[in-house]
Amino acid sequence: MGPADLFAALPLILAAASSVAVMLVIAFYRNHGLAAFVTLAGLAVSFASIIVAAPYAPRKVTGLLVIDGYALFFMGLIFAGTFAVAMLAHGYLEKKLLAEREEFYILLLLAATGAAVLAASAHFASFFLGLETLSVSLYALVSYTGSEKAVEAGVKYLVLAAVSSAFLLFGMALVYAQLGTMEFSGIAGMALGAYMGDPVFLGALALIAAGVGFKLAVAPFHMWTPDVYEGAPAPVSAFVATVSKGAVFALFLRYFAMVDIHQSRSLVLAVAVISIGSMFIGNLLALLQNNVKRILAYSSIAHLGYLLVAFLAAGALRVTASAYYLVSYFITMIGAFGVVTVLAGKGGGEMEDIEDYRGLAAGRPVIAAVFSAMLFSLAGIPLTAGFIGKFYVMAAGAGSSLWTLLIALAVNSAIGLYYYVRVIVIMYSGREAEAVAGGGGGETALAAGAPEAAVPFGGGLALAGLTLALVWFGVYPPALLYIIQKMIHSLM
Repeated sequence: MGPADLFAALPLILAAASSVAVMLVIAFYRNHGLAAFVTLAGLAVSFASIIVAAPYAPRKVTGLLVIDGYALFFMGLIFAGTFAVAMLAHGYLEKKLLAEREEFYILLLLAATGAAVLAASAHFASFFLGLETLSVSLYALVSYTGSEKAVEAGVKYLVLAAVSSAFLLFGMALVYAQLGTMEFSGIAGMALGAYMGDPVFLGALALIAAGVGFKLAVAPFHMWTPDVYEGAPAPVSAFVATVSKGAVFALFLRYFAMVDIHQSRSLVLAVAVISIGSMFIGNLLALLQNNVKRILAYSSIAHLGYLLVAFLAAGALRVTASAYYLVSYFITMIGAFGVVTVLAGKGGGEMEDIEDYRGLAAGRPVIAAVFSAMLFSLAGIPLTAGFIGKFYVMAAGAGSSLWTLLIALAVNSAIGLYYYVRVIVIMYSGREAEAVAGGGGGETALAAGAPEAAVPFGGGLALAGLTLALVWFGVYPPALLYIIQKMIHSLM
């Protein structure tokens, strides 16, 4: 590696170095605030280093990574999302009163580094290494608080993720056995149509699809999602729903931007079935839930189904629509879980049951307004980033005549609107004698008119920034579109 390679890979190097820096800080002086500060500083510096790396892109580093505008864009999204999660996690961990809170940030930075490696992967080896760095960190993050539900969620995620990784690795091995290469560019350069009748190659694709499908939590590989989201700490649920899925989808989209998926009708049909299944399963099961975190979990399954509509589209708009939708999804899902996070009561008890939110607007009007904005964005209501993201997905689908998928998307958007509005109605429906003003499963419900409990500074600042971005990208999308088109033109 020469100096140019090091500058190109600087965001990855700094993200990895940040985890080491936090570890050294903890070794010499254990302080929760200091660990959080070093984490946020490391993520900010990693994000800023994208500007330094951009002049050296596109550049292939060691044959395993490709640093181009596309990779840098998604690295920036990953670091920004992790930054928001870290700000939310600080106040949450303070309330949890855990004896050892600082190690949380090491795991978070390692997970972000693994996600960034996925965004830049150009080889099955870097794909697997990045995925495992991300996944192993998440095993610990999901069960970090040590509660019974968190440990159960962590064990479920560990077992199922390990099995899916085994499927993925075996599929990669079969692809190498058939094609003799593990580089994405080398695989893309081959006439894959000639291998579509080969049962070994089709088996390899099925194994890889199962592994990637699990990481994306699309149907029928979604069963772990609601249990893990419910049991994990709220900030970790936000990270799993956004950064983890976004990184895998970025790699998925990169590969199939090089390999035209439309050369195989069976592949197109399989992804279309997964997309429609994810939409209907996610939305219909969300209707039956009374737990807010499970509602958001099933909602995330449906949103990945929407995203696959853009993935199946042809032409330049596919990448633009996918990138814009992912940005809006990051903002809204982190914001929604962020509200659950800041409402956690003393001891870290979370307001999970939907009835815990009844009357929230009376005691916490600002928080209720933020949560309503996030839910409206998830529903695709105008003047939010979610509306613009869904508009571009539908435009990409219409441009490729994916009418069946678009009808399914429209029907499911109507279904989703019901359970999003249901939460909003409950927040603005008062109780006769009390209104919820703080969390822990209703533990700190206060009389109507009581003063608001303090929102952690970091969490409040993160929610303010997310709400501002939500409205800004919903009202003035050209700002984000310019960045997307400038950064990812190489795949368009």
